[in-house]
Amino acid sequence: MSAIAQTGKSGVKRQADIVLLQVIGYIFISLLAVICFIPFLLVVSSSLSQESSIVEKGYQLIPAVWSTEAYSMLFKYPEQMLRAYGVTIMVTAIGTLVGLFVTAMTAYVLQRKDFRWRNQFAFFFFFTTLFSGGLVPWYMLIVTYLDLKDKLLVLILPMLLNVFYIIVMKTFMSSIPEAITESAKIDGAGDFRIFVQLILPLSKPVLATIGLFIALAYWNDWYNALLFVSDEKLMPLQYYLYKMLGNMDGMRKAMVASGAVVTTNIPTESLKMAMTIVATGPILLAYPFIQRYFVQGLTLGAVKG
Repeated sequence: MSAIAQTGKSGVKRQADIVLLQVIGYIFISLLAVICFIPFLLVVSSSLSQESSIVEKGYQLIPAVWSTEAYSMLFKYPEQMLRAYGVTIMVTAIGTLVGLFVTAMTAYVLQRKDFRWRNQFAFFFFFTTLFSGGLVPWYMLIVTYLDLKDKLLVLILPMLLNVFYIIVMKTFMSSIPEAITESAKIDGAGDFRIFVQLILPLSKPVLATIGLFIALAYWNDWYNALLFVSDEKLMPLQYYLYKMLGNMDGMRKAMVASGAVVTTNIPTESLKMAMTIVATGPILLAYPFIQRYFVQGLTLGAVKG
């Protein structure tokens, strides 16, 4: 009886330790979430604050004087804003899908042990991360030889492949048991069918993760548009906002330099925060739909003995 009682006490103690650990974990995660949420709340509050209150009192969690002047100025020309949104969404969607598929195919080939030249090709990809041809040869390649200036493809092609993403995906695919591929070959499946119907479904976690990274890169890209796009109809959102902010700063400096009296208070600081909300809002809403794949392991399928 004493042994049973002692076992019961140890079980109760173990259960209490688990509960205590969970409580501490929940408190820590909650505090961490609050700390991460405060900067975003500060950005939202600043975008809804009057410019004069930001200049006088600084950034505050609750606006001292509420104002939507920044958003009114940001959407002063709604057709241009919507066009920039459309270009960014199209480039992000096409670039993410094509880039993810090409990256997955490259990683799958490089991790195949029956591919004779996989080490040589892997070294070739890695070598490109150590040296760069420079901006001028790259510009000449895009503009002169490929003739992609002021074309939609110029916003997609330069960022289509990333060696780091290939290495990450190759490492993940290497953990997939070879017996799955071998059994499919015995059943008569070809390499492409094995890749599409077996490898891709088993690689959903890494596909979601790399896909999010690729989408963020396309969504936030403005540098390629700065170099290769002069047509306003092809301006992505980030470059459009960057150009708008630059024009406003230039206008203010020109008025001050000429000695003119600035009769309108241009909401520079609140406008920057409003731009941040407009630029990050859609991609922020897409994150919860992808988050569940981040914690998903290799549970689709199994090798049976």
